[in-house]
Amino acid sequence: MANKLKVAIIGPGNIGTDLMIKVMRNGKHLEMGAMVGVDPKSDGLARAERFGIATTADGIEGLVQLGVFSDIDIVFDATSAGAHKRHNEVLQAHGVQVIDLTPAAIGPYVIPAINLDAENASNMNMVTCGGQATIPMVAAVSRVARVHYAEIVASISSKSAGPGTRANIDEFTETTRAAIEKLGGAARGKAIIVLNPAEPPLIMRDTVFVLSEAADQAAVEASIAQMVASVQAYVPGYRLKQRVQFDVIPADRPLNVPGLGLRHGLKTSVYLEVEGAAHYLPAYAGNLDIMTSAALACAELMAQRRIASGIARGLKELA
Repeated sequence: MANKLKVAIIGPGNIGTDLMIKVMRNGKHLEMGAMVGVDPKSDGLARAERFGIATTADGIEGLVQLGVFSDIDIVFDATSAGAHKRHNEVLQAHGVQVIDLTPAAIGPYVIPAINLDAENASNMNMVTCGGQATIPMVAAVSRVARVHYAEIVASISSKSAGPGTRANIDEFTETTRAAIEKLGGAARGKAIIVLNPAEPPLIMRDTVFVLSEAADQAAVEASIAQMVASVQAYVPGYRLKQRVQFDVIPADRPLNVPGLGLRHGLKTSVYLEVEGAAHYLPAYAGNLDIMTSAALACAELMAQRRIASGIARGLKELA
């Protein structure tokens, strides 16, 4: 269709396959052009072939050689932080918009509920699944009061953590921490991920602790509720697990924040859960759903911008 741009996905694992199905079902300005991997026997490549999508098991080099590549405007990278640098170099040389679902953080951090409208880089980094779920809550508090420290704990089912996730644990914690400070507005951040092997598998759960200056609790709670609604606009399964909790930290009994020293004010505790849409994996894999949903929202805006500007590679009539 003339109002849709073709996309390719590098990485036919859990995240890439879920994203492919989202593009096919929910894409307004997007349609699948290619699925790229390195394992000819991967389930994601097999599914793409059954859908009639061009595939290659020769990685980024194979993508460039595909006949459809000249019509690809946007590429999602769902591989690893280590592989992304090379992928980005190749795609930038061809003028392709890159949306990075790895923790590589070559481009600016993007969380749709916080800063999607303000970013328009050729490489957009989607932080991490834990960051997508928790940093909006830190930013919500920051809208009301200056945040000294924010700590997030993301707990996901082991079954929803594929090889890419497991290989990037260090990058996950560092990228999420940096984004807590950059996008969340915290002076100091910390990120923890837990892979829970429980059976039956547990839904994604996230805990956010924020220490801010003294603030009106009703105003903080209202800001959080507004932010939850913003995230739910593209991740329907995102919700508060219980009401926001508050603790006043008095000046005569301050907390010691490493790197900052003694701080007092308001401690805000937010408890979340993310239920997936079950497009590829079961609903407990909310960590996949929030990442792919955020990436899809980002790509839709990128596509709208390219169509409006007439620079889309795949729409020859606009050239």
